[in-house]
Amino acid sequence: MSRHVSHLRPVAPGSAPGLLASVADLAEMRAAIAGGADIVDLKQPAFGALGAWSTDALEAAVMLWNACGEGRPALSATAGDQPMVPAILASACARVAATGVPIVKAGLFASPHAGACIAALAPLAARTRLVGVLFADQDPDFSLVAEAGAAGFYGIMLDTADKKAGPLTAHLDPLTLGQFVEEARRNGLMTGLAGSLTLDDIPALGGIGADYLGFRGALCVEGRTGRFDPVRLAQARVLVRALG
Repeated sequence: MSRHVSHLRPVAPGSAPGLLASVADLAEMRAAIAGGADIVDLKQPAFGALGAWSTDALEAAVMLWNACGEGRPALSATAGDQPMVPAILASACARVAATGVPIVKAGLFASPHAGACIAALAPLAARTRLVGVLFADQDPDFSLVAEAGAAGFYGIMLDTADKKAGPLTAHLDPLTLGQFVEEARRNGLMTGLAGSLTLDDIPALGGIGADYLGFRGALCVEGRTGRFDPVRLAQARVLVRALG
Protein backbone atom coordinates (compact mmCIF):
# COMPACT_ATOMS: atom_id res chain seq x y z
CA MET A 1 0.00 0.00 0.00
CA SER A 2 1.38 3.42 -0.92
CA ARG A 3 2.52 5.69 1.89
CA HIS A 4 2.46 8.74 -0.39
CA VAL A 5 -0.21 10.67 1.41
CA SER A 6 -0.40 14.35 2.24
CA HIS A 7 -0.32 13.72 5.98
CA LEU A 8 1.76 11.73 8.41
CA ARG A 9 0.51 8.52 9.90
CA PRO A 10 2.05 6.00 12.29
CA VAL A 11 3.53 2.87 10.80
CA ALA A 12 2.00 -0.49 11.65
CA PRO A 13 4.12 -2.84 13.78
CA GLY A 14 6.64 -4.60 11.55
CA SER A 15 6.15 -2.14 8.69
CA ALA A 16 8.95 -0.14 7.13
CA PRO A 17 9.29 3.44 8.36
CA GLY A 18 8.71 6.33 6.00
CA LEU A 19 11.58 8.23 4.39
CA LEU A 20 12.01 11.96 5.00
CA ALA A 21 14.20 13.81 2.50
CA SER A 22 15.36 17.32 3.38
CA VAL A 23 15.61 19.65 0.38
CA ALA A 24 17.21 23.05 -0.03
CA ASP A 25 15.32 24.48 -3.02
CA LEU A 26 12.44 23.87 -5.42
CA ALA A 27 14.52 21.82 -7.85
CA GLU A 28 15.49 19.45 -5.05
CA MET A 29 11.88 19.37 -3.91
CA ARG A 30 10.78 18.20 -7.36
CA ALA A 31 13.48 15.52 -7.35
CA ALA A 32 12.43 14.27 -3.90
CA ILE A 33 8.78 14.06 -4.94
CA ALA A 34 9.68 12.22 -8.15
CA GLY A 35 12.01 9.92 -6.22
CA GLY A 36 9.35 8.66 -3.84
CA ALA A 37 10.14 10.43 -0.55
CA ASP A 38 7.32 10.02 1.97
CA ILE A 39 8.00 13.42 3.52
CA VAL A 40 9.61 16.32 1.68
CA ASP A 41 11.21 18.50 4.34
CA LEU A 42 12.04 22.11 3.46
CA LYS A 43 15.32 22.90 5.19
CA GLN A 44 18.24 25.14 4.26
CA PRO A 45 21.35 23.26 5.46
CA ALA A 46 23.64 26.21 4.81
CA PHE A 47 21.90 28.07 7.64
CA GLY A 48 22.32 25.52 10.44
CA ALA A 49 20.92 22.26 11.74
CA LEU A 50 17.34 23.43 11.09
CA GLY A 51 18.00 26.29 8.70
CA ALA A 52 14.78 27.88 7.45
CA TRP A 53 13.60 28.75 3.96
CA SER A 54 12.49 32.32 3.25
CA THR A 55 8.79 33.14 3.33
CA ASP A 56 8.63 33.62 -0.45
CA ALA A 57 10.35 30.28 -1.05
CA LEU A 58 8.00 28.50 1.35
CA GLU A 59 4.96 29.96 -0.41
CA ALA A 60 6.32 28.80 -3.77
CA ALA A 61 6.91 25.32 -2.34
CA VAL A 62 3.35 25.14 -1.04
CA MET A 63 2.04 26.08 -4.50
CA LEU A 64 4.14 23.32 -6.05
CA TRP A 65 3.00 20.80 -3.43
CA ASN A 66 -0.67 21.70 -3.89
CA ALA A 67 -0.30 21.25 -7.65
CA CYS A 68 0.83 17.64 -7.11
CA GLY A 69 -2.67 16.59 -6.08
CA GLU A 70 -3.40 13.03 -4.98
CA GLY A 71 -0.43 10.81 -4.22
CA ARG A 72 1.79 13.65 -3.08
CA PRO A 73 4.13 13.12 -0.14
CA ALA A 74 3.72 14.91 3.16
CA LEU A 75 5.32 18.37 3.40
CA SER A 76 7.18 19.81 6.36
CA ALA A 77 9.43 22.80 6.97
CA THR A 78 11.85 23.83 9.68
CA ALA A 79 11.53 27.09 11.59
CA GLY A 80 15.27 27.75 11.84
CA ASP A 81 17.87 27.49 14.59
CA GLN A 82 16.08 29.79 17.00
CA PRO A 83 17.16 30.75 20.52
CA MET A 84 15.17 29.12 23.29
CA VAL A 85 13.15 32.27 23.92
CA PRO A 86 9.44 31.38 23.90
CA ALA A 87 8.20 34.44 22.01
CA ILE A 88 10.94 34.19 19.37
CA LEU A 89 10.41 30.48 18.71
CA ALA A 90 6.63 30.85 18.60
CA SER A 91 6.92 33.73 16.14
CA ALA A 92 9.28 31.79 13.87
CA CYS A 93 6.97 28.76 13.81
CA ALA A 94 3.92 30.95 13.16
CA ARG A 95 5.70 32.52 10.17
CA VAL A 96 6.27 29.11 8.61
CA ALA A 97 2.71 27.94 9.35
CA ALA A 98 1.26 31.09 7.77
CA THR A 99 2.72 30.11 4.39
CA GLY A 100 0.50 27.04 4.31
CA VAL A 101 3.14 24.42 5.08
CA PRO A 102 1.11 21.73 6.88
CA ILE A 103 3.85 20.43 9.22
CA VAL A 104 6.17 22.80 11.08
CA LYS A 105 9.32 21.61 12.85
CA ALA A 106 10.47 23.49 15.96
CA GLY A 107 13.98 22.97 17.30
CA LEU A 108 14.07 22.33 21.05
CA PHE A 109 17.73 22.96 21.75
CA ALA A 110 19.26 22.21 25.15
CA SER A 111 18.04 24.96 27.48
CA PRO A 112 16.31 25.40 30.84
CA HIS A 113 13.67 27.32 28.86
CA ALA A 114 12.74 24.47 26.50
CA GLY A 115 9.64 23.62 28.53
CA ALA A 116 8.48 27.24 28.41
CA CYS A 117 9.01 27.23 24.65
CA ILE A 118 6.80 24.16 24.29
CA ALA A 119 4.08 25.84 26.35
CA ALA A 120 4.32 28.97 24.19
CA LEU A 121 3.75 26.85 21.09
CA ALA A 122 0.54 25.26 22.41
CA PRO A 123 -1.80 27.83 20.75
CA LEU A 124 -0.15 27.19 17.38
CA ALA A 125 -0.26 23.42 17.94
CA ALA A 126 -4.04 23.71 18.19
CA ARG A 127 -4.27 24.79 14.54
CA THR A 128 -1.23 23.32 12.79
CA ARG A 129 0.84 20.16 13.03
CA LEU A 130 3.91 20.90 15.13
CA VAL A 131 6.85 18.54 15.40
CA GLY A 132 9.38 19.19 18.14
CA VAL A 133 13.01 18.35 17.45
CA LEU A 134 15.33 17.23 20.24
CA PHE A 135 19.06 16.86 19.69
CA ALA A 136 20.89 13.63 20.44
CA ASP A 137 24.25 15.36 20.85
CA GLN A 138 22.90 17.74 23.52
CA ASP A 139 21.93 15.19 26.19
CA PRO A 140 18.23 15.42 25.29
CA ASP A 141 15.68 15.66 28.08
CA PHE A 142 13.08 13.01 27.32
CA SER A 143 10.69 14.53 29.87
CA LEU A 144 10.02 17.13 27.17
CA VAL A 145 8.30 14.41 25.13
CA ALA A 146 5.38 14.30 27.56
CA GLU A 147 5.27 18.10 27.67
CA ALA A 148 5.06 18.24 23.88
CA GLY A 149 2.23 15.72 23.93
CA ALA A 150 0.35 17.70 26.56
CA ALA A 151 0.78 20.89 24.51
CA GLY A 152 -0.88 19.27 21.50
CA PHE A 153 2.19 18.68 19.35
CA TYR A 154 1.75 16.31 16.43
CA GLY A 155 5.16 14.65 16.60
CA ILE A 156 8.63 14.57 18.08
CA MET A 157 11.98 13.84 16.43
CA LEU A 158 15.58 13.24 17.35
CA ASP A 159 18.25 14.97 15.27
CA THR A 160 21.81 16.24 15.80
CA ALA A 161 22.82 19.86 16.24
CA ASP A 162 26.51 19.54 15.35
CA LYS A 163 26.67 17.87 11.96
CA LYS A 164 30.42 17.32 12.31
CA ALA A 165 30.08 15.25 15.49
CA GLY A 166 28.88 12.07 13.84
CA PRO A 167 25.47 10.53 13.16
CA LEU A 168 22.59 10.03 15.56
CA THR A 169 23.73 6.44 16.14
CA ALA A 170 27.06 7.68 17.54
CA HIS A 171 25.28 9.56 20.33
CA LEU A 172 22.40 7.29 21.39
CA ASP A 173 22.32 3.50 21.43
CA PRO A 174 19.41 1.44 20.04
CA LEU A 175 17.95 0.84 23.51
CA THR A 176 17.76 4.57 24.23
CA LEU A 177 16.32 5.28 20.80
CA GLY A 178 13.69 2.63 21.41
CA GLN A 179 12.82 4.19 24.77
CA PHE A 180 12.40 7.55 23.04
CA VAL A 181 10.01 6.04 20.50
CA GLU A 182 8.01 4.26 23.21
CA GLU A 183 7.72 7.45 25.28
CA ALA A 184 6.51 9.37 22.23
CA ARG A 185 3.91 6.73 21.44
CA ARG A 186 2.63 6.81 25.02
CA ASN A 187 2.04 10.52 24.55
CA GLY A 188 0.30 10.19 21.20
CA LEU A 189 3.15 11.59 19.13
CA MET A 190 4.51 10.63 15.73
CA THR A 191 8.22 9.79 15.82
CA GLY A 192 11.19 10.49 13.59
CA LEU A 193 14.92 9.77 13.73
CA ALA A 194 17.46 11.87 11.83
CA GLY A 195 20.86 13.43 12.28
CA SER A 196 23.67 12.87 9.76
CA LEU A 197 22.40 9.35 9.12
CA THR A 198 24.27 7.43 6.45
CA LEU A 199 22.97 4.62 4.29
CA ASP A 200 25.00 2.23 6.46
CA ASP A 201 23.01 3.35 9.53
CA ILE A 202 19.68 2.25 8.08
CA PRO A 203 19.76 -1.50 8.90
CA ALA A 204 20.54 -0.83 12.56
CA LEU A 205 17.43 1.37 12.87
CA GLY A 206 15.02 -1.28 11.66
CA GLY A 207 14.01 -2.54 15.09
CA ILE A 208 13.58 0.87 16.73
CA GLY A 209 10.02 1.34 15.51
CA ALA A 210 10.19 5.01 14.51
CA ASP A 211 7.57 6.22 12.06
CA TYR A 212 10.07 8.04 9.84
CA LEU A 213 13.80 8.21 9.15
CA GLY A 214 15.22 11.53 7.95
CA PHE A 215 18.14 12.16 5.61
CA ARG A 216 20.03 15.05 4.07
CA GLY A 217 23.79 14.49 3.76
CA ALA A 218 23.35 10.86 2.72
CA LEU A 219 21.28 12.06 -0.25
CA CYS A 220 23.86 14.58 -1.46
CA VAL A 221 27.14 14.64 -3.33
CA GLU A 222 29.88 16.04 -1.05
CA GLY A 223 27.88 16.43 2.15
CA ARG A 224 24.67 18.07 3.32
CA THR A 225 25.26 21.36 1.50
CA GLY A 226 26.20 19.58 -1.73
CA ARG A 227 24.13 18.60 -4.75
CA PHE A 228 21.02 16.53 -4.06
CA ASP A 229 21.40 13.18 -5.80
CA PRO A 230 18.27 11.26 -6.94
CA VAL A 231 20.35 8.07 -7.23
CA ARG A 232 21.22 8.22 -3.54
CA LEU A 233 17.59 8.90 -2.71
CA ALA A 234 16.65 5.74 -4.62
CA GLN A 235 19.27 3.75 -2.71
CA ALA A 236 18.01 5.06 0.63
CA ARG A 237 14.44 4.27 -0.35
CA VAL A 238 15.31 0.65 -1.14
CA LEU A 239 17.15 0.22 2.17
CA VAL A 240 14.37 1.82 4.22
CA ARG A 241 11.67 -0.25 2.51
CA ALA A 242 13.68 -3.39 3.30
CA LEU A 243 13.19 -2.72 7.02
CA GLY A 244 9.55 -3.75 6.79
